[in-house]
Amino acid sequence: MNTIAIVGRPNVGKSTLFNRLVGRRQAIMDNQSGVTRDRHYGYGDWTGHNFTVIDTGGYVHNSDDIFESEINRQVKLAIDEADVVLFMVDADAGLHGLDEEFAQVLRRYIDKKPIYLVANKADTNLRAHGSGEFYALGLGDTEVFAISSQNGSGTGELLDAIVSHFDEVGEEEPNSGLPRIAILGRPNVGKSSFVNLLLGEERSIVTDVAGTTRDSIEAKYSAFGHEFMLVDTAGLRRKARVNEDVEFYSNMRSLRAMEASDVCVILLDASRGIEAQDVAIIALADKNRKGIVILVNKWDLIEGKETNTARDFEAKIKEKIAPIAYPPVLFISVLNKQRVHKALEVIMEVYGNKRRKIPTSQLNDVMLKEIEKYPPPIQKGKMVRIKYATQLPTHNPVFAFFCNLPQYIPDSYARYLENRMREHFDFTGVPIGLAFRKK
Repeated sequence: MNTIAIVGRPNVGKSTLFNRLVGRRQAIMDNQSGVTRDRHYGYGDWTGHNFTVIDTGGYVHNSDDIFESEINRQVKLAIDEADVVLFMVDADAGLHGLDEEFAQVLRRYIDKKPIYLVANKADTNLRAHGSGEFYALGLGDTEVFAISSQNGSGTGELLDAIVSHFDEVGEEEPNSGLPRIAILGRPNVGKSSFVNLLLGEERSIVTDVAGTTRDSIEAKYSAFGHEFMLVDTAGLRRKARVNEDVEFYSNMRSLRAMEASDVCVILLDASRGIEAQDVAIIALADKNRKGIVILVNKWDLIEGKETNTARDFEAKIKEKIAPIAYPPVLFISVLNKQRVHKALEVIMEVYGNKRRKIPTSQLNDVMLKEIEKYPPPIQKGKMVRIKYATQLPTHNPVFAFFCNLPQYIPDSYARYLENRMREHFDFTGVPIGLAFRKK
């Protein structure tokens, strides 16, 4: 796959250019420096060439940013992975000391891959003409492109130069048909550590600081016979706790990742138990009709565990999230790699359950017997008779029951039918929809 990496110091507009190249606001943008921390991937195309774009955190040196070393490591990984490197600088601010330091890092790649200097924020002719000063960075024959990623001027010429290095057309959204698994939870419960463990690489930066991950980071998982997209999300906070624009957008991206997912994996912190925000996240996933798996991380921190400790812990979770009773609960330790492979198997089982189709004949053989055992209650002197059931062609399991008086089916009887269906068919981790229609 043709790959472009956008690199440079903080706050020069890398995420703005990334969003323009992929054609949507996928990365968070803010005037505050250091918003992007992890490698962030997207897909774009130009004149028939498809490509992957990598957005990176701003390169810094000897700063007071506690994420400095991890961000710089992610930047270097992106450069190694890329076919073409875009070194972005700020035409408005002019040549900066950090640009000169980062140019030294890039010099070792000059003979290995094409590098373009991209002078961003060249919104006026004066700034565009002044961008020639960046040739002083001494990157050999590297060409300087004066652009404005905000309004798009100059990006066409830049893209023409980039795709000239691509021999192949490339795949269009190569991962678009894969299952999407979103990792959700409060800040600092171990989401990024879980993703990194599954991928076998430091795909997301991990620290003890809550809120380290700010954007939703996607990565493809392919091992043990499974293939899907993993989405690491920012920790979801209550609205009252969101006190800056970046956190607000982080929350919004996490919610958008939930909406676009097939299965939501909700991570809890065993040492803190299930809290109100955890319940709210699970309820939101249920409302969006997603498959749900609950993972209780940091189980190794619980001391004095006995035979019933896990069972009692699970009972408390089920009590708090009632009436949502279908998600499986697993106790894991990412640090000790405990039951992580089992968690992966359960996640894929839930995805399979979400796509399960029950043949109409089998459904009626089973459910009509259950209805005969316990028919709908008489309402207002009327007897309800259910004659037939079928699964509807929807993304989630939804079943239509045809009867003479659908308006007289009480909620309690609908719950009875759902419970009987879950007994006979495996819909663990998946919400079931029931519709009653006139025969």
